[in-house]
Amino acid sequence: PVSLPSAVGQCGNQVGCRFWDLALREHAAVNKKGIYDESLSSFFRNVDTRSGGDGPDIYKGKICSLKARALLIDMEEGVVNEILQGPLRDVFDSKQLITDVSGSGNNWAVGHKLYGYQYRENIVEKLRKTAEHCDCLQCFFIIHSMGGGTGSGLGTFVLNLLEDEFPEVYRFVTSVYPSGEDDVITSPYNSVLAMKELNEHADCVLPIENESLFDIVNKIHQMIDSGKLGSTVKQNSLVTSSAGSTKTVQEKPFDAMNNIVANLLLNLTSSARFEGSLNMDLNEISMNLVPFPRLHYLVSSLTPLYTLTDVNVPSRRLDQMFSDAFSRDHQLIQADPKHSLYLACALLVRGNVQVSDLRRNIERLKPSLHFVSWNQEGWKTGLCSVPPVGHSHSLLALANNTCVKPTFIELKDRFMKLYKKKAHLHHYLHIDGMEQSCFSEAISSLSDLIEEYNELDATKGGPRTDPSRLKIAV
Repeated sequence: PVSLPSAVGQCGNQVGCRFWDLALREHAAVNKKGIYDESLSSFFRNVDTRSGGDGPDIYKGKICSLKARALLIDMEEGVVNEILQGPLRDVFDSKQLITDVSGSGNNWAVGHKLYGYQYRENIVEKLRKTAEHCDCLQCFFIIHSMGGGTGSGLGTFVLNLLEDEFPEVYRFVTSVYPSGEDDVITSPYNSVLAMKELNEHADCVLPIENESLFDIVNKIHQMIDSGKLGSTVKQNSLVTSSAGSTKTVQEKPFDAMNNIVANLLLNLTSSARFEGSLNMDLNEISMNLVPFPRLHYLVSSLTPLYTLTDVNVPSRRLDQMFSDAFSRDHQLIQADPKHSLYLACALLVRGNVQVSDLRRNIERLKPSLHFVSWNQEGWKTGLCSVPPVGHSHSLLALANNTCVKPTFIELKDRFMKLYKKKAHLHHYLHIDGMEQSCFSEAISSLSDLIEEYNELDATKGGPRTDPSRLKIAV
């Protein structure tokens, strides 16, 4: 097993639910005989349910009962209960769930300070139990949102716990950021308080903006409705719809957006789950893409965003896929990396793509991208031979780029608007252990982060100077 996902809060669990459903579909498409193989073992246990699922994993032969290696946490049990009554109910058991009934009231302090301390022992015990079944644990995934109370507060509390309990295991976080028109009035507070924790305790963060997801879903629907793409596009794009999932359920408004994030995670973990000529370890992403510990926020873009009916795609389309990955339309955050500075970039390709295709496209795109002077060759590539279901190939690009800065500046401005008026502060300050200093420390942590990006941006376009090397006395 390679990684252990934890979904925290409503948004995290809805994305997690789509991820597990799509992952099962991918494995089913490849694993026709129903044999429990190494590929499945990376994210699923195979257990004999007659022993209550507590026995050792069964590594030989047929699949008995698959259990996801995951922890589901929500302080409002609605979404988790839905999962338990839905088509995925057999993939989870009660030992993997932590729920409460009252929710966190869109308050970071309730999630972090109140529920965090209340559920600490329970969370640690379940994490240890789940980790015991992993023979080679490389990283933890946390999926959460920033704007509410449980995802931001308890999500970052779990992140701290992971650092305390498993300091040597990498921590990857997928964070969904609220839009400016968010209906949660306190979301700027929750997001900035959570940012401080991400700055200090995460190894890698993939920020995703609700607005970008919304735009992508709208664009796909427009393209399909206008018939611009002719008959080459399937009505039900597998990237945004749950068509063909284990059992068809009535889609909810956020399902299409959650599906996009789930597809990002599928591509990110594909090397861990399938064979490939150039497999990329998840830890390699963090090691190669994060030269400065705090600047660990990666911009992700995904292509293709729709499913083509014709799977035999001409190679011209392959080159188009690489171009698309560097266009704003395909990004899960509203930013412009082309006019900002790249620290490093990773390309994770799936399907029948050759290393030569990768190299050719990197050489073609390189002149238009600004890389820091000391990392001009800052490319990391991964090739996984199994494409997503319904595609001939796909690409996930991860860029460590200073273009994330405007997102953080906008968040800071929205925080300051509330904070200057001391609006809603009392809701936070009456929670045990929550002081006003938590707010001032959080905003100064965010300001420091923005400043670090400013300093890097200031070097853009300057003369190429290599950082001074250590002189070795001979």
